[in-house]
Amino acid sequence: MKKTLITCCILLFAFFAQAQSNDILGKWMTIDDESGQAKSIVEIFKKSDGKYYGKIVKLLQKPENENCVNCKDDRKNKPLLSLEIIRGLKKDGKEFTGGNITDPKSGKTYKCTITRDGDKLNVRGYLGFSLIGRTQTWTITK
Repeated sequence: MKKTLITCCILLFAFFAQAQSNDILGKWMTIDDESGQAKSIVEIFKKSDGKYYGKIVKLLQKPENENCVNCKDDRKNKPLLSLEIIRGLKKDGKEFTGGNITDPKSGKTYKCTITRDGDKLNVRGYLGFSLIGRTQTWTITK
């Protein structure tokens, strides 16, 4: 009986550890896929609608402009700090998809898919089909 209880506890712990390792909540350092330089810290959080969102909480490089001058929606001319760049992602198996991501530098908004690989996120922004786009790798910050 004692062995069965211990085994159940271990399995339950392993299940929760696995479920948590697939989550994307937390603070992530964005790495520019062109320069390889760290650009900002983005915090990904879940709203009451059950969807995932991400906002810039720290800038690691001085931007040309402190506001999103090229954004075309409600984010136009809003400060980059606290700017919501990821909106409306839903968890679908191991992927987070169905939402979008905005590049504050260009102001362009793309469809977005995120997958987690250990302490890294593969963040893919694309137009139309996922094959036409680019991927950045973000790393977890502690």
